[in-house]
Amino acid sequence: SFLPERSNLAGVRHILLVLSGKGGVGKSTISTELALSLRHSGKKVGILDVDLCGPSIPRMFRVQDNDVHQCDSGWVPVFVDQDKSISLMSIGFLLEKPDDAVVWRGPKKNALIKQFVADVAWGDLDFLIVDTPPGTSDEHISTVEALRPYKPLGAILVTTPQAVSVGDVRRELTFCKKTGLRVLGIVENMSGFVCPHCSECTNIFSKGGGEELAKHAGVPFLGCVPLDPQLSQSLEEGRDFIQEFPKSSAFPALAHIAQQILDGTTQRSS
Repeated sequence: SFLPERSNLAGVRHILLVLSGKGGVGKSTISTELALSLRHSGKKVGILDVDLCGPSIPRMFRVQDNDVHQCDSGWVPVFVDQDKSISLMSIGFLLEKPDDAVVWRGPKKNALIKQFVADVAWGDLDFLIVDTPPGTSDEHISTVEALRPYKPLGAILVTTPQAVSVGDVRRELTFCKKTGLRVLGIVENMSGFVCPHCSECTNIFSKGGGEELAKHAGVPFLGCVPLDPQLSQSLEEGRDFIQEFPKSSAFPALAHIAQQILDGTTQRSS
């Protein structure tokens, strides 16, 4: 594979893909929370949102009205905070109106994904988190192919506890095998509901599907992330989610997941 002299990803140390076999398991939420957890550990993080039909990342960070500017080396990502520790790129920034639908055939989507991978001037980042659409569609294949020369660290698979979701994520494991993408581990999202009044955690769905699957597939289980209604509300209402996140009951779980990823990167580089 031929790498351009000075690619826009040259300053990116680690690339992580967030995948799932199905929609609605909270990939964008996990991508967002993971970015915040890594930032909490003092890392600089970018999020590349390649979910072309449902770009929700800009809204989660309250930057959906920002425009993307061009510079000599491509698009300048949108920064979400003063100290520029989190930057984003999403098709959401390129749509005329937020409600515009992206009605494109495969080739055009694939071309945009390649452009997103090549033409965003990320600068220096510790981590680039790639938030993908649901499924194992050609958008995934384009993303993996476009990123392959940059040797991504691997993929994090998100499931919810129910067996149906776990079955769909099992297909995603096969996809990773076929495309030679390393699975860093499985995260079980919406694992129980934390009551805002008494802080007790109730399992609304079943429990342990993610852990079972990880054991069965021989990949690490990174942990369970509970549903925190206060956190969801802060995301929905566009409150300062960045400030509120560390107070959330989901934070310890995500900090633990982020720590495992950080530990994995130090082991690999040593």
